[in-house]
Amino acid sequence: MNFNPPNLTTDRLLLRMATREDVPAILDYYLENQAFLTPFEPARCTEFYTPGFWREQVDKAQFEFSYGQSLKLCLFTKQVPKVIIGKINFHQIQRGVAYACVLGYSLSARNEGQGYMTEALRSALDYMFTVQQMHRISANYMPRNQRSGNVLRRLGFVVEGYARDYLLIAGHWEDHILTSLLNPHWQLPPDA
Repeated sequence: MNFNPPNLTTDRLLLRMATREDVPAILDYYLENQAFLTPFEPARCTEFYTPGFWREQVDKAQFEFSYGQSLKLCLFTKQVPKVIIGKINFHQIQRGVAYACVLGYSLSARNEGQGYMTEALRSALDYMFTVQQMHRISANYMPRNQRSGNVLRRLGFVVEGYARDYLLIAGHWEDHILTSLLNPHWQLPPDA
């Protein structure tokens, strides 16, 4: 198991964990995309849009990563490496009998339709399968969010089911389509 935070690159993107220096960029991302993201995310408390909240979240993400519980990445373009254009989160990381986790992601409204999320996820999924040695990654999306469903299909995620009233999104229970991607090259880690 590797607990060094990744710095992933693709042709156009940089993916890395946030530091406290990124707090203003995180706030800019969420404030700029607040109306766009609200229909697809849990209701946010007022503190969510404050620097103090995000300083705590950055520290928490680093702590969780150091204990193998989550990986929360920010997406930047190589051309503008200080502006966050998206987020990728792997959470509920389990090892032992599962070697599994859950994937969540978001992209800024102005960067949709350019293939950034598919490009970023290819790199992040490869990291989770090869370095973190996950066997299964689950990702779920609301039926009305076909853009997200299309991204997952392009990456090879397979639909496994339909969950009614699955998550409380923007104050309402929302159905979700359940998908997963399996690591075809998984091997038992030597330290297991």
